[in-house]
Amino acid sequence: MLFSMTGFAAGQGGFADWSWVWDIRSVNGRGFDLRARLPDWIEGLEADIRPLVQRLVARGTVTLSLRLMGGTAGGDMAIDSAALARTLDQIAQIEAAAMARGVNIVAPSATDILSQRGILVAQAETSRDTGALKSALLAEVPVLLAAFNAMRAAEGRALYAILTAQVDRIAKLTSQAQALCTGRADHMAVALRAALARVMDNAQGADQARVTQELALIAVKSDITEELDRLNAHVGAARDLLASTGPVGRKLDFLTQEFNREANTLCSKSQNAALTRLGLELKTTIDQMREQVQNVE
Repeated sequence: MLFSMTGFAAGQGGFADWSWVWDIRSVNGRGFDLRARLPDWIEGLEADIRPLVQRLVARGTVTLSLRLMGGTAGGDMAIDSAALARTLDQIAQIEAAAMARGVNIVAPSATDILSQRGILVAQAETSRDTGALKSALLAEVPVLLAAFNAMRAAEGRALYAILTAQVDRIAKLTSQAQALCTGRADHMAVALRAALARVMDNAQGADQARVTQELALIAVKSDITEELDRLNAHVGAARDLLASTGPVGRKLDFLTQEFNREANTLCSKSQNAALTRLGLELKTTIDQMREQVQNVE
């Protein structure tokens, strides 16, 4: 079963006088990258959620956001002393650096400082007793991740259908190329014999063994049997990967590169208009397949 690296899910809930909105989305990525935007005053929340996401997602850039609202009956706010101290230290450093360079900067007002994120917080955020809230939040994570994974699976099923059709197309074109090889081989043999006769008739003293050797080398270089055999082998490998479980995106990406290499060689050796057209169709299909593979986990 294939999974797409793209997905989205949202959820909302509440506990006591808190309410919240979850948002999780993912895009393509070379590896796994979780970007969590969670309240840092709920200790251990990200550490508990990260392994849950990693069990489902092998590749992709995942963004998980939580927006909390409420939390106090009267809406009372308080200053986070530690956050305020850090901000003031940073302002002092900026002012000192500016003065050292002869640059005058306007000192921020108290309102400017209070508007900085994390300084003015709800009183509940300054309390260490966030265990019940954290438990309520974590209880909703499996439901959110299930919806997220269901969308990735649905996208994966669509990708499976597209990739299967593309592999079938590659197999069909490869079969057609094999059918052309028989007539092509007879034609090339006749052409080589005619070329050899012309050379020997018009080149007195030529080393017949050397000429024969060169013509044999040309015949070997124009033989596409190995390329067709490898294309068939790659088709079988692609079908096996599509039928397997687990992340296969990297392997499919490598396989499309191998497909493309054989198609390029086939075109360069073809010396036949019909075979060249098949090779170009192969390259087009392989390119389309590679684009789709970039979305596979």
